[in-house]
Amino acid sequence: MRLLTTFLFFLVNSISFSQTTVNGSFVHNGLTRTYSFYVPAIYDGTQAYPLVLNLHGYTSNGTEQSFYGNFKPIADTAGFIVVHPEGTIQSGTASTQFWNVGFFPSNVDDVAFLESLIDTISASYNIDATRIYSTGMSNGGFMSYKLACESNRFAAIASVTGSMTSQMQNNCSPIKPIPVMEIHGTDDPTVPYNGQTGMLSIDNVLSIWAGYNGCTSAPTMTMVPNINTTDGATAEHYVYAPGTNNVTMEHYKIINGAHTWPGAAITIGVTCMDFSASKEIWRFFSQYSNAEASVKNNEMAKIQVYPNPANDLLKINHGMTGDLNVTIIDAAGKLILQTTEQTQSFELDINKIQQGMYSIKLENGSQIINTRFSKF
Repeated sequence: MRLLTTFLFFLVNSISFSQTTVNGSFVHNGLTRTYSFYVPAIYDGTQAYPLVLNLHGYTSNGTEQSFYGNFKPIADTAGFIVVHPEGTIQSGTASTQFWNVGFFPSNVDDVAFLESLIDTISASYNIDATRIYSTGMSNGGFMSYKLACESNRFAAIASVTGSMTSQMQNNCSPIKPIPVMEIHGTDDPTVPYNGQTGMLSIDNVLSIWAGYNGCTSAPTMTMVPNINTTDGATAEHYVYAPGTNNVTMEHYKIINGAHTWPGAAITIGVTCMDFSASKEIWRFFSQYSNAEASVKNNEMAKIQVYPNPANDLLKINHGMTGDLNVTIIDAAGKLILQTTEQTQSFELDINKIQQGMYSIKLENGSQIINTRFSKF
């Protein structure tokens, strides 16, 4: 599942980040988790934007994935925010990052982390809770399936060169039907199309999700126009008609394709250049919303933050019990204030905080509430 880090390192270091790329971190279950996200220039906060998680592969990282599976130009025109979270370091290695989908012994709860990340970004940006999506490369594709199995926050998911483990299949209990797209090469040596011990074949994965989603008829297939005759690959496009749950699925089967992202700027094996995986994923995502989303914004009704905007004192009333960790971060994800409170009504001195928009998080170990306030 490894990307060719040398080539990507050259690319990343030859292109400077836009000012609209925000880096951040927060502590989750005792671990400092980091991430970056890209906000298109057209965002002004007046309307809710979709959110796309773009998850890196095993041994890769968010920065590499942001260039390899590049959604930024699409986000600029379509209007969505794309997030590049970082996995955790594999035990026994110095820097090998991964998502915990069952390959290695780990107690890391990446589903909870990614849900908390959604809440963290939503506290500072106007995010449409019904239009949150996850995609990823390889291990990131596995993680997207795990999110579909265990979370009800997502409107659709897409996997590029990913699959499911047998453990994931055994533990998968989707809360609701969810649209799924799989893009996979038939000659993938890392995540074989026909599966291997402990790893499901792509046909099996698609059959499982067709069952979850109530897609009762066989998919229809069309050939993707072979516009690049020198890439060594062609592509078949399968579409599953809406079934009993009115949910569709799609699959791009890359004939002779390797462990690669179609249309990527860098080729690290036989890469289909007849279409852009990123563009097709967004086309797929953009059709769907999640009316049954677990809208964390509803929890804001449980917290009163006033006056808002505030100048010197911020008053907070809430309904949470126990010791409360209170955190204030700025729009760039920088920690501004952190304290502990025991009462359900308290005041924070924000006199020394600069003017701007801030998010505030209240956490008691079992519950998290996020909201926003302005300092003038």
